[in-house]
This record gives sequence, C-alpha cells and structure tokens, in this order.
Amino acid sequence: MNKRTRISGIAIAAAISLISLQANAQNGSNSPYSRYGFGTINDRAQGFNKGMAGVAQGFRDATAVNFQNPASYSAVDSLTLLFDIGVSLQNANFKQGSLKTNAKNTSVDYITAQFRAWRNVGMSFGLLPLTSIGYSFKNKQTLPDMDGSGEKTESTSYSGDGGLREVYLGAGWNIVKDFSIGANVGFVWGDYSHTIQAAFNDNNVNQFRRVYSADISTYKIDFGAQYSKLLSKKDLMTVGASYTLGHKINSDAKFINQTANYSGSVSSGDTTKVKNAFEMPHSVAAGVAWNHNNKWKVGLDYSIELWKNAKFPQLTSKGGENKYVSTTGAFDNSQHVSLGGEYVHNSLGIKYRDHIRYRAGVSYGTTYAKANGQSGAKDLLVTLGVGLPIANIINNRSTLNFSAQWENIKPKGPGAITENYLRLCIGITFNEKWFQKWKAE
Repeated sequence: MNKRTRISGIAIAAAISLISLQANAQNGSNSPYSRYGFGTINDRAQGFNKGMAGVAQGFRDATAVNFQNPASYSAVDSLTLLFDIGVSLQNANFKQGSLKTNAKNTSVDYITAQFRAWRNVGMSFGLLPLTSIGYSFKNKQTLPDMDGSGEKTESTSYSGDGGLREVYLGAGWNIVKDFSIGANVGFVWGDYSHTIQAAFNDNNVNQFRRVYSADISTYKIDFGAQYSKLLSKKDLMTVGASYTLGHKINSDAKFINQTANYSGSVSSGDTTKVKNAFEMPHSVAAGVAWNHNNKWKVGLDYSIELWKNAKFPQLTSKGGENKYVSTTGAFDNSQHVSLGGEYVHNSLGIKYRDHIRYRAGVSYGTTYAKANGQSGAKDLLVTLGVGLPIANIINNRSTLNFSAQWENIKPKGPGAITENYLRLCIGITFNEKWFQKWKAE
C-alpha cells in the first residue's frame, strides 16, 4: 500500500491556529518611543538567524525560510515543505536619570512557509508583524505663576496602540548556475492611535486632549539577488542584496483637538484630516556569507532605510498657528551593521550532538524615530542561539531554535529614556518531505 503526500497534521494545525491568533492580535510593545511614526520596527530575523543578530543577505539554506532575501527561496529542494513559526518573550527595563521601571510582554514574530514550485523555483508565503505600538505613561510639571494666582501643576498622560502587519507571497528563481533572483509582494495593513491629554490643578484652566489616528493599507514589494562562488572544495562564498520599494501610501490621517473644562465637558474642538499623508521609505541591504564545509557559516550585513525624506503627518507651528500637515523631517535614516555566525560539529554525523547548531552575533546601528527633535537612537544588539534537531522515528529534519538577545537603545539628548531588553526567542521549523511515497508492508 502506498501513502502519497504526507504533511504533518501537527504542523498545519499549529500554523493555522497561530495565523488566526495573529490576524486578531497585535505584536506586543512597551517602548515609550513607539509613540513616534509607525511605532517600533520589529526585527525581521527568523529562527535560524535570530541567534546570529539577523544576518541574512548571503544565507542560502534548503532547510530555512529566509524572507529577508527572496532569492534564497530557490535553494529549497523538490521534496521539502517548510513551516516556520516564531515567538518571543521580552523583559524591558527603562531608565531616565534615577527613575527605573520594568515591563514584560510576549509576541508572535513570524509565521512562514516555503516549498518548491517547479524546477529551479521556490516559493514562500507568510504573515509578519512590521511595527508595534503600545505605551502608557504620565508626566507632571510645575508651571510658574503667570497671572498672580500662584503656580500650577500640569499632569499630562500619553497612550497609544496599534501597528502594521504584512502578508506576503514570494518566489525565488535560480536563473543560471550560482545566480538567483527573487521578489516578495505583500499587502500591509494596520492602524494607530496616539492620545495626549493634559489637566491642571486649577478649575479656571481648561484641559486639552489631542488624538492622532489613522487606518493604513498599502502594498510592499521586495527584490533580492544572490550569487555564490566556490572558493575551494570546502569553501563557498555567497553575496546577496535586497531592495524594498519606497512609495506613497493612499491612506488618510486624522487629528482631533479638543478643549474641556475642569469637569471634562468638551467646550470646543475640531477635526483635521490629511489626505494621502504617508510614505514608505526605500531600503537597501547587502551582505556576504562564507560557508566552510557546512561546518562554519559566517555572515556580514549592512542595511539602510531611507526614512529621512519619507512624509508623515505632523503638528507644526508657524506664526503662532498650529497646522496638521504631511511633511518630511520627522525621521532619520536607519542604518545597521550585523555580524553573525553558526557552527555545527558534523552535519553528516550519526550522533545527535553532531547536528546541534551553535550561533552568535552582534549588530550596531541607529533607529529611525526622532525623539524630542534629536536624531535616531543608538542601537546595540548581542545574541546567542542554538538549533536543536527534533528527532523521531519518521522525521529528523525539523529544528527547534532558541535564541537569547540583549539589546540596548540609547537616544540622544538630556532626559532621554534608555531602554534595555532581554529576549528569549523560540522558533520551530517543521521540515516535511513533500510528494514522497511511503510504503507499508
């Protein structure tokens, strides 16, 4: 008796349940700096490279989904179907002068799949959280006596939530020996809401409330290329690059400005809408990876996102008049350099420990958000990881990936909040044999 295509029911059930979960839940964030722009940009690393600080441009692996460079999809073989799912547990510490606070959250990082479509062509699809917004904090300050009634205390609360998500479909084509190209086409959607509310300890002073919000939907297109060169019988070098198209977003922004009396009743207010208020930035990444005998893998990547000239709605003041308009200058370009590597004792060995993958990496760069007019914050990331084979009687190709990350984000300027993150990232790559016939006696 023959059994045709076998796809693990566990893998499918896990993927479907997580897709349903992520379609209705937003990736977590606690950062106060997520109040700027589209929020905190989530790293695009996956289970195989989270322990290597996200290096990806030169990596080609038939057993891993690398959506950062779609040219890599062509590496998958004709019998392989990959499901890759990742989650993170995060502990955040925030420090401003002598003040400290702590926050914890979990998030779904990615849900992807990859398979061979036809000769020399691999395909991938997935769901990715792109940005996340989630914060709530208060600030108090004492205002000097301006009218003879004494000093006043102003209490201002800041809160926000939302973020962007992407669903993509991509293909990679090995057009000639050692050279591949690829592309992802994605649909991006999401929303955000930022609220600022100020109140005073004087009944004669009005409160004010400002709400910045938008519902966003647009497209996203990524292009990638990879070229591999055999340096010796045991050494392979792959050079890779990717480009994300920048473009206008046909979505509107809304600004609500209200004044209320001491009891909270709105005494005046207006709503301003800005048409086609947003732009997605162009971004470029390039890197090189070295593979020694499938034992050592080392990669170096550089990436830049050109946010500086991307339009975003802002409240501006000119001649004493406030205007809500779409303009440039809200952000800085974001740049990162990442170095990472992997070691496996013997990928062809018969012992379990021969197949364990050990990973490490470091990344340094700047963020895109300007806090209080200052340029992007310094961002340092140090990572360690391990890939453990999932061995059973019918499948020893799947992998359980663990990564530990420490990240320090330090903005410029006095009074800035320094952020320190500790993360445990867990990824499962279900590596199933597709179209293989099984025989039972």
